[in-house]
Amino acid sequence: MALNQPAIAMGLLVVLVLAAMAQVAYCAGGGTTQNYREALAKSILFLEAQRSGVLPASQRVGWRSNSGLQDGKANGVDLTGGYYDAGDNVKFGLPMAFTVTMMSWSVLEYGGQMQAAGELGNALEAIKWGTDYFVKAHPEPSVLYGEVGDGDTDHFCWQRPEEMTTSRQAYRLDPQRPGSDLAGETAAAMAAASLVFRRSNPGYANLLLQHSKQLFDFADKFRGRYDASIPVARKYYQSVSGYSDELLWAAAWLFQATDDRRYLDYLANNADAMGGTGWSTAMFSWDIKYAGVQVLAAKILLQGRAGAHAAVLQRYRQKADFFVCASLGKQGYGNVKRTPGGLLYHMQWNNLQYVTSGSFLLAAYSDSLAAARQAAVWCPAGPASPAQIMAFAKSQVDYILGSNPRATSYMVGYGFIYPLEAHHRGASIVSFQSNPSFVACKAGYAIWYPRKGSNPNLLDGAIVGGPDENDNFVDDRNNYQQTEAPTYNNAPFMGVLARLAAGGRLDRSIPDGLDNQTSVAPSLSAAGDQGVHASPIVIEQNATASWTEKGRTYRRYAVTVTNRSLNKTVHELFLGIDKLYGPVTGLDKKRYGHVLQGTAPSVPAGGSVTFEYAHAAPPANVWVTGYKLV
Repeated sequence: MALNQPAIAMGLLVVLVLAAMAQVAYCAGGGTTQNYREALAKSILFLEAQRSGVLPASQRVGWRSNSGLQDGKANGVDLTGGYYDAGDNVKFGLPMAFTVTMMSWSVLEYGGQMQAAGELGNALEAIKWGTDYFVKAHPEPSVLYGEVGDGDTDHFCWQRPEEMTTSRQAYRLDPQRPGSDLAGETAAAMAAASLVFRRSNPGYANLLLQHSKQLFDFADKFRGRYDASIPVARKYYQSVSGYSDELLWAAAWLFQATDDRRYLDYLANNADAMGGTGWSTAMFSWDIKYAGVQVLAAKILLQGRAGAHAAVLQRYRQKADFFVCASLGKQGYGNVKRTPGGLLYHMQWNNLQYVTSGSFLLAAYSDSLAAARQAAVWCPAGPASPAQIMAFAKSQVDYILGSNPRATSYMVGYGFIYPLEAHHRGASIVSFQSNPSFVACKAGYAIWYPRKGSNPNLLDGAIVGGPDENDNFVDDRNNYQQTEAPTYNNAPFMGVLARLAAGGRLDRSIPDGLDNQTSVAPSLSAAGDQGVHASPIVIEQNATASWTEKGRTYRRYAVTVTNRSLNKTVHELFLGIDKLYGPVTGLDKKRYGHVLQGTAPSVPAGGSVTFEYAHAAPPANVWVTGYKLV
């Protein structure tokens, strides 16, 4: 193929000029003015690029066609529809359900703002595309199809979804193969969606609620991790946090949808045993739901609906406050790291999933506090008013949309400069609509995957994985950790974009002053949960040895973790460690912190465990991230 060199040079010049313009605007104004309404519209539009099944007449992403039309046929069930999770052609149940839950929550919080922006209809259609699939995937009370296709065979090929030749095997959960996390999340999605459709489509809302109740009962009665029953999912969407958070999450949503006190009883009575009041985390995602549960519980408390469970829900609320304090850098131990440009940074692979979900939680909690006329969240490093919380959420949104050191929008199709080589099969191969010539499994990898330049199809509205801890980003199709765009990046972003598109004062006219308003009980300290409801876990460090090597003094520290509870055992203990510059023995590093070594580590009532580390520095910071008390 002959290349037009002058055209390439001119295109490069245009890109450089636009980048320079955006950078000047960022530096001169401390950021750029964002068009939140446009971003909202695009964030919903992206979901249409991820649709599987027979596409409707209203389909706006024209380069997509029907796909996955035989899904479920070999199992005797219709599993067409639903969403592909990201840049592949697999329908993974857990992230799809979380996507639908968060789209529904976005509408429940900010549906009025979406309607004002002309996007509510599109949002409802996006939710229903997911819930229609879940109805099909739940053909019996204790049966749920949790995946169609598998990542291993799918990743072996690079093909458009319209002509994929990879396995479309369907995997199911049942009493012999339980999956409480996946069934619980699907129950939460259908409960939340039932609230969305309660007025506009009450018959459909009742159907969703019926499915939700059955799924919750199935998840609670037959307990187990879904990735043990569907092991092909483990490499791609491993349930690291387990299923307890999803059971609490589903109960909270069912209480919201039904006002049935038995679901609130479940949330309160299992607060200790399932970790709802034991986890202090600033991470919220398709895997770990504790922060979402805690914000929902806090909303119930603030609305005056807690009843006899007010004391327990106050403990949930203290953990919601931790989420705020750690996100805003006011917590001390456990503060979320930030890039030099100010972006919350959790991990290298698809960091923006935590930023979009976290920004939504901050916005929703801020508005709940303001509506209840609460003055602030009281953090160890000072109070955070609702206005400050919302302003910080806005700063994260603005960073994603281009107010960052690179002047790059991480939403495809939005702004001056945005990713052109998203890691996405359908977008990276010429549209099936324009060229239906078959692209074979390996031909896609040989021809389209390594192709330099923009994808032939614009993945409009997709939020990619985003920059690294130093604000660096490489727009390369092969750089999947930064350029792949999952549905669950967009779902919570819809809500906070709608909130910001509405404009007005960020704190809903609540004064910035802290006088003459109801006070919030002080937040728990990350270092030791000091407060009204002290943690049963005590951490003590002692230097046990010291030596000098190459002019530096090293010390070995023994860290003793004690369970002060009189009659309950600590299970699934997660510890946070910061400012550690040497090896540690007795712990293993996991996604959400350090855990005790052993197949089923626990600390009995009155018992202790010890681990050690050594380095040439003062004692490291060690704190409790999460635990269950049974």
